[in-house]
Amino acid sequence: MSLAQYRHWVFDMDGTLTLAVHDFDAIRVALDIPPEDDILHHLAALPEAEAAAKHAWLLEHERELARNARPAPGAIELVRDLHGRGCRLGILTRNAHELALLTLSAIGLDGCFATEDILGRGEAPPKPHPGGLLHLAERWQVTPRELVMVGDYRFDLDCGRAAGAGTVLVNLPENPWPELTDWFVRDCGELLGIVRSRDGAPNADPGALSR
Repeated sequence: MSLAQYRHWVFDMDGTLTLAVHDFDAIRVALDIPPEDDILHHLAALPEAEAAAKHAWLLEHERELARNARPAPGAIELVRDLHGRGCRLGILTRNAHELALLTLSAIGLDGCFATEDILGRGEAPPKPHPGGLLHLAERWQVTPRELVMVGDYRFDLDCGRAAGAGTVLVNLPENPWPELTDWFVRDCGELLGIVRSRDGAPNADPGALSR
């Protein structure tokens, strides 16, 4: 399937639709999390009271980032174009649902996503688990292979692969995970150019990987 044929799009948020601002190393230091540990998995394994306190700190830290979010290059144009075509659009983020709403409002895209199609860490297992994508496929009454997952990190690609969806990597200077990537483009603006092309194939970009 070419990118132009997809009618069901799921986006990571931070670093994909927005400029990446999270300093995960600093967050680990502030929450006393070992450098090699995944933040959400580490918090999930803590005693209830300690986990609640650290989640509260993380939520407030991320709230300030959400208020000041800025769109990634081409993100607004891409999402609005897909929305205008009548595509179903979802968000699958490891952030909290309420902060995803705040972020989308800050960058002017809150009108393009149904609230029920925005899944945060409280609504779906954190990526790379494919549960969020499978939930959206069921909700939209399509097969997972009819979805395309767009993100800027391996977790997004692993999630898409595990669900059986197409995968697009954006906003990196090179592709560290070619075995997981169906399409690799420099940013959402370039992705929009491919979507608008006659067949959705990345003919103009020798660095892109066609599925």
